[in-house]
Amino acid sequence: MHLDVLDLRTFYYRTRLGRAAQRAVRDRVVRLWPDAKGQTVVGFGFAVPLLRPYLANARRVIGLMPGPQGVMPWPAGMANVSVLCEETLWPLEPESVDRLVMMHGLETSDNPASVLQEAWRVLKPSGRALFIVPNRAGMWARRDQTPFGFGRPYSRTQLESQLERAGFTPERHVAALFQPPSERRFWLRAGAFMEGFGQRVSGHYAGGVLMVEVSKQVAVPHGPGLRDSVRRPLKVLEGLPVPGAKPV
Repeated sequence: MHLDVLDLRTFYYRTRLGRAAQRAVRDRVVRLWPDAKGQTVVGFGFAVPLLRPYLANARRVIGLMPGPQGVMPWPAGMANVSVLCEETLWPLEPESVDRLVMMHGLETSDNPASVLQEAWRVLKPSGRALFIVPNRAGMWARRDQTPFGFGRPYSRTQLESQLERAGFTPERHVAALFQPPSERRFWLRAGAFMEGFGQRVSGHYAGGVLMVEVSKQVAVPHGPGLRDSVRRPLKVLEGLPVPGAKPV
C-alpha cells in the first residue's frame, strides 16, 4: 500500500525530522554518485528529495510517482519534472536511463517484481540503479510516524536476493539514518555526528535505511549467431581438394 503524496511532502519538507532524514539520505546518495553531468537521472516512488543536486548538470531529471501514491509538482519555483505513472508501466523508452533512484517505491508496492522489471527495462546496460528501503534491523522501520515505518522492511540479504532475481547485480551497499527517529532537539542536533559515526562503526546493521547500488545483467544471446559463424569461418575454401603429402 503506497503512502499518500501529501503525507510524504509534509514529512520531508515541513517537519524537522523529515528534513534531517532527507539531508542524511541525500548526502549518502551524492557520495555514491557525485556527478551526473550529461546523464538522464530518474527517481521512482518519492525520490525527488534526493534528485535536487543533479538538476544543474544532468541532461534530464525525471521524478516518476506511482498512481496509488499521487503526484505533486517538483521542484518548487522551477519547471516541473514530476510525472504520474502506472507503477508497472513507466513512460520511458527501454535502456534510456543512466541513473535510477528508488525510494518509497519497492517496499510499499503490491507487485514489487513487476516494478523491478520496469526498472530493468529502462536502465541502460552501462547504467546504475540505487534501491533505498527501510532496514528491518533499524529503528525507523518500527515507528509508523515516519514513511519508513510503512510497507515491508528488508534485510540486506532479502533485498539483494530480490534484486538478483530481477536481473540486477549488487555492486555496493551502504546505510543511512543512524540517528533515532525522534523530534527531540538533542537528537536532531546530533544527527550529523551520528551519521558519520554510524557509517564508520555500525556498517548497515543500525541504519534506518539500506541502500543497494546495482548494475544491469545483460543476458548472453542464445540461438544461432557469432559462435556458429566462427565454427565455420572458411566457407570460401569449401570444395577445394584437401592437400596430401607428395611422394618423395
